[in-house]
Amino acid sequence: MAMALPATNFGNIKFALNNGVEMPAVGIGTYRVRTAEEIYKVVDTALGAGYRLFDTAGVYGNEVFLGQAFRTLLPKYQLDREDIFITSKLAINASAPIDHGTMAVPKAFNKSLNNLGMEYIDMYLIHFPGAAKVNNQSVQNALLRAESWRAMVKLYDEGRVNTIGVSNYTISHLSEFLENHSNIPVINQVEFHPFFNQTELLEFCKSQFIGVQAYCSFGGLSIGCSELFNNAVVTKIAAKHEASPAQVLLLWALQQDISVIPKSTNPKHIKENIQLDFRLTNEEMKALNNLSRHKNKYAWDSSNVR
Repeated sequence: MAMALPATNFGNIKFALNNGVEMPAVGIGTYRVRTAEEIYKVVDTALGAGYRLFDTAGVYGNEVFLGQAFRTLLPKYQLDREDIFITSKLAINASAPIDHGTMAVPKAFNKSLNNLGMEYIDMYLIHFPGAAKVNNQSVQNALLRAESWRAMVKLYDEGRVNTIGVSNYTISHLSEFLENHSNIPVINQVEFHPFFNQTELLEFCKSQFIGVQAYCSFGGLSIGCSELFNNAVVTKIAAKHEASPAQVLLLWALQQDISVIPKSTNPKHIKENIQLDFRLTNEEMKALNNLSRHKNKYAWDSSNVR
C-alpha cells in the first residue's frame, strides 16, 4: 500500500491500492448490525461524520438494509454512488452445498449486488481461506480458493467490481496464492491490534504490495472483552492526548499504513472514530507494540486451514 496522501485528519486520507484505486483509510464496519433501523442510524451518523467507506459481507445479512439506507441518505448529504466505497465479501454459507468455487462466486456476488441495489461493488473479498463443510486440512480448500479467485478476476475484468482481495489469509495462504495467480489481491483484511500484532504478515504484505486492513481494532470489545481497550498503556496514552482509547488504537494501525473499519452503533463513538487529527509518538507506538506479548486473538483462526 502506498503512503497516505497529505492531510491532517486520517479521516480525510485515502490509501492508493496496487491497481491505482484510492480507498478511504478509515471506514465503518457493520458486522452484527442487523436491523434496518440500526443500519439506517449508523449510515446516517457515519455519512454526516464524513465516512465514505462501508464494510459489509454476504454473511452479515444486512446488505439489503444498507442499500435502502444509501438510497435515502445519499441525497440527504448531496452525495452520489461514486462518492462512497462499498466492500462486501464472498459469503461463508454453511447451509449451501459449497460456498467457494467457479459457480459459487458469481451467484454470491450477484446476490450481494442485488441486495445492495447497486450496479457495481468497490471491493469484493474472499472472506475466509477455508470452505464450509470441507475439513480444514483438506487439499480441497486450496483448489476451491483458486477457483474462487479466478471467478473474482472475471468479475473484475467485466468491470462489475473495482478491486478484489482476500480476508483472513496467512503468509502461507498468500505465498501459495502468489505462486499460482498473476492478479495480486489489493487487500488482506485481517484481525490486527496490539494484542495480535501480526508484524511478519504486515511486512510480507507490504513486500508484495498488498494492503492490510484491520478488523477487531479494539481487540475483543465487540464480544464484551475490554481487556485491550482498558489496558493501562492504552488509557495512559489516550489521557495524554485527551483522546479515547479507540482513537489511540486506530492511530496505532493507521500510522503503519493499515486501513481500519471500526464498528460502532453509538453516534458519539462513530464521530470520534473518524476524528484522528493527532499522531502517536515513536515511544507511544513502541509501547503499544510491546503489548503483543499478550497474543490474544478474538476472531476467526485461519492458521489451521490448509
